[in-house]
Amino acid sequence: MLFVAGNARSLIANRGNLINEMLDQGLEVGAAVPTRDYLPEVEKLGITIFPFDMGRTGINPLSDLHAVLKLIHIMRRNKPEAVFSYTIKPVIYGSIAARIANVPRVYSMVTGLGHIFTTDSLRTRIIRLMVTKLYRLGVSCSNRVFFQNPDDENDFIRFGIVRNKEKIVRVNGSGVDTNQFARLPLPEGSPVFLFVGRMLTEKGIAEFVDAATELQKDYPEARFIAVGPHDPCLPHSVKLEQLQQWKTKSAVEFIDGVKDVRPWLAKCTIFVLPSYREGTPRSVLEAMSIGRPIITSDAPGCRETVVEGLNGFLVPPKEVAPLATAMRKFLESPEQIVTMADASRRIAEEKYDVRKINGLIMEAMKVNESSSKAPI
Repeated sequence: MLFVAGNARSLIANRGNLINEMLDQGLEVGAAVPTRDYLPEVEKLGITIFPFDMGRTGINPLSDLHAVLKLIHIMRRNKPEAVFSYTIKPVIYGSIAARIANVPRVYSMVTGLGHIFTTDSLRTRIIRLMVTKLYRLGVSCSNRVFFQNPDDENDFIRFGIVRNKEKIVRVNGSGVDTNQFARLPLPEGSPVFLFVGRMLTEKGIAEFVDAATELQKDYPEARFIAVGPHDPCLPHSVKLEQLQQWKTKSAVEFIDGVKDVRPWLAKCTIFVLPSYREGTPRSVLEAMSIGRPIITSDAPGCRETVVEGLNGFLVPPKEVAPLATAMRKFLESPEQIVTMADASRRIAEEKYDVRKINGLIMEAMKVNESSSKAPI
């Protein structure tokens, strides 16, 4: 099995459990990882890594063609029996390369539409047209296409990217290891609201900052923390000047990216992610698994994680006032925190446990039917 990854970080965090289960079943596993986003920690997965050059964003015909040719070379040389690609560029170029290299089985996972589909400008409309055609070609090369939420699935059908609905398999995100993210007691004292995510406007960080700053006027004892890296090279990255201003003048405490988010989850009382759109937000699943109420957007990928009033609240994306109102509910009625924390943990165990999700993925890929005649 050869994975084609968008970056090393996602391979470790989002596919690590799936890779381990495949290894446990006796499969030989490798992964093609872009050199630009390589991390030494990826070697700890215990699989063969094949570095290749691929641009992170945008469309560059020459560099993208070079990426396809390199993937074809990797596949022809190592002869994988199956290829599993995820995120936009790997799905497109990994699937095309797999078909050209005559890989017997090709699988794709859509982990979200990306900013090209969620931003409306002349530039993104032009790129969207090209990406849609490329996506359609990549998906046509796939035996199965995994979706993490119904909205993405419906949009791919509506855009004509997926024309054969029999290829579609729906799973509940990438799942969460409920043992690794075990239930943790709620902290004592004043409520702590936590945001975890990259410093991107599409993650709703600006709305979180504005809502926190508004609430602190009436609830000075409450704490608001944002944990996540700032990468100015990414589309929709918060401007450095804006981030510095928030750090000095807002109510939010900013923490850079961390390797292990669990200590910060342990400190929080309520988890907040007002994202504009996701595949299925891993950060929310991790917060649910340790037992925390959730406030997130009534938006694709996010809305599936919350049962309104049971384990949290849904708010309209891109709006500050409803977000502040939802956060205020916990400040005014803290007794509901415990019951919602219990519900979050229960939903994580029943719906999002990574072992259940990986079982569905491997069943759909017929992993048990793989031979070992052409290992990587």
